Amino acid sequence: MMNCVGAGGMWWTWISGALLLIGVIVLVVVLAQVLSGKSGTSGRGAVVPGGSAGPIGPSSTPEGRGPRGNAGAQRAKEILAERYARGELSTEEYHERLRTLDGYGP
Repeated sequence: MMNCVGAGGMWWTWISGALLLIGVIVLVVVLAQVLSGKSGTSGRGAVVPGGSAGPIGPSSTPEGRGPRGNAGAQRAKEILAERYARGELSTEEYHERLRTLDGYGP
């Protein structure tokens, strides 16, 4: 005896189950990225005052340090540039803090 869906409707169950599983996997991956602090803009360029558009990375330091240079100071500069790009800092604040990080400021 068959149920009201019939044998032809059984494939819908498999498709909906597969789509649900894919959705859960995508949700878990997105949540893992958000909670780990990674964003989708990694490696993309940013406009920095007095500079040009381009990636901000260890090779772009004024001192010419390579990728194994002072990573902590470089990351601080990246965060500073991101905050400036989001409008959290004025131009004056940005330059003052950048000078402080470079060791030329107060």
